[in-house]
Amino acid sequence: SSGINAEYGDFSKQNPNLLAVGMYNGTIAVYNVRSNAQTPILDSNETPSNHLGPVWEIKWIEREYHAGEERTENIITTSTDGKVTQWMIRKGFESVDLMKLKRVGKKVSVPEGEQKEQKEQEQPAGQDSKSQQQKLRGEAFISRNAGGLGFDFFPTNNNIYLVATEEGFVHKCSCSYNEQYLQSYTGHTGPVYKVKWSPFVPDCFLTCSSDWTIRLWHSDVTKPILTFVSSTKSVNDICWSNVCATVFGAVSDNRIEIWDLRSTNLDPVIISNVSDPDVRLSTFLFTDNSSTLLVGDSTGHVTVYQLRNIAEPSTTHIMALRDIVLPMPSGQSLTHSNASIVSNGPER
Repeated sequence: SSGINAEYGDFSKQNPNLLAVGMYNGTIAVYNVRSNAQTPILDSNETPSNHLGPVWEIKWIEREYHAGEERTENIITTSTDGKVTQWMIRKGFESVDLMKLKRVGKKVSVPEGEQKEQKEQEQPAGQDSKSQQQKLRGEAFISRNAGGLGFDFFPTNNNIYLVATEEGFVHKCSCSYNEQYLQSYTGHTGPVYKVKWSPFVPDCFLTCSSDWTIRLWHSDVTKPILTFVSSTKSVNDICWSNVCATVFGAVSDNRIEIWDLRSTNLDPVIISNVSDPDVRLSTFLFTDNSSTLLVGDSTGHVTVYQLRNIAEPSTTHIMALRDIVLPMPSGQSLTHSNASIVSNGPER
């Protein structure tokens, strides 16, 4: 699309030939992949509500707006401009902001005597005072919103979603309330890139961050239940297995990790390193109903991997994750695994 860098894409479930793409310049575009045309069938270039920053995540979401009505599919996006936006396809794009992500400030207590002294020092006379006030207002305007980097809707209620932010917080939000968060989660010390609900255990989710960590959460607790660290690199993406509740995967710049909480929560059960220093791994996805995974990189390649010797999910794998999150019963032991990962080669 005219040399514009695409950041994220998602196929429609109701119309699988439609691919929605979020661009680095803030544009949303929809392509018909059945067509040979290189131009989108719809884009947000002429829309007043176009994002003002890169679009870091875009998804087609089915929602029922009124009881008894047919579920409709719209596009949801989040951007570093601090907005979570819903896009409806009519004759063109119509949009509504589901949330404007406000920064969560940290209050610092200052003794009363120092407050008076600081106030006197911060109020220069005449024109300088006016310039100072304008500067402060400008800084406040610039930093008012927190950039959104990723989001995920609750598996059984598409009115509730989590959003990951540049400032290191994760917020639980409702599509019915765009003025305040339902809950905020703290623990990361750097931007949170992705957030993913568990497909098996409601209220359980994972996050990954530039602070080198993956964290496991329960939505009723504002601090992480477990923190996973295995390298000194940013964790760029995470994904739960769709087959086993205790298995998830992640990618950092140069390696793939597979974790199985039935075996250990201290180290990945599989690590696969990328030898090319010029290749940065960026995205990770488990396929449905299989042990195959897809990894995307900075060169535009997608590599298909097959997991081998990973333990088959037992009838208790869902309960195993519940026990970890809610918490683990005393005396439960963890055993190690000898699993491996095999590449089936890159695909364009």
